[in-house]
Amino acid sequence: MIRAGSITFSLHPLFVIMMLLSVVTGHILELLTLFSIVLIHELGHAAAALLLGIQVRSIQLLPFGGVAVIEEHGSMTAGKEIIIALAGPLQNVIMMAAAWLAGWAGWGNEAFMDYLIQCNLLIALFNLLPILPLDGGKIVHALASLCWSYHATLLWTSRISILFSAVVTGYALMPPLGGGAIRLNLFMIGVFLLYSNLVDYRNIPYRFVRFLLGRELKYRNLGPDAAGAVPIVSAASKPLEGILRLFRRDKYHLIYIVGLQGTVEGIIPEQRIIASFFASRPR
Repeated sequence: MIRAGSITFSLHPLFVIMMLLSVVTGHILELLTLFSIVLIHELGHAAAALLLGIQVRSIQLLPFGGVAVIEEHGSMTAGKEIIIALAGPLQNVIMMAAAWLAGWAGWGNEAFMDYLIQCNLLIALFNLLPILPLDGGKIVHALASLCWSYHATLLWTSRISILFSAVVTGYALMPPLGGGAIRLNLFMIGVFLLYSNLVDYRNIPYRFVRFLLGRELKYRNLGPDAAGAVPIVSAASKPLEGILRLFRRDKYHLIYIVGLQGTVEGIIPEQRIIASFFASRPR
């Protein structure tokens, strides 16, 4: 674990295992190349986050990329999440272009430049798969949050991630059916993604609570006269959690309480609903 400024860098155990396997098999140059590509990829995410005013707490390197843990305190919009997610693959594109230009100009070893291009292409494309926590999964998550409520976004992006993780794991096991060898590295990555997404799926209630806490901080001073508020119409008897599950990511809501006669009995700012929900939860 290394600390640079306010950012902590660490290696996931799976990355360490793959590094050791590479050393044992004598692929030291490939190992250093992979490490450098992944590091630059993650620094792209970190740089984009910092430029958008979002604090980066730590970066953990994975075999297929990494995870940048940020402190966004409810300020992460869908647009910012997409920009940060795309900043990583953008670094791979830049490195591919630089390697191609070096090869075209006759600088360095041509075979190594081709290998560099292939590694960057593979890492960029793999990271764009619609699986969390890959960049593609984050982009799908951000786009879905523009169309659906945040709770529905958590549910369906987690389910999509689980499905595609299982597909990746199954694909890694397919070669023996045709007489080939198991893609061990891909299998390990698929199992890791599947496990992490199953854990995240079970933790959706906690992730949703964190989302609500961030909103309470973000919209604390807004009230019924807030401009651009999106209305939610609800019966007085509807459970608070049912109302909260209708909240959308980048929208502020006013809840219109409708009585039995269909008349509006009150307009409640969303933070009051959130406060009532937390006050009613068992401690």
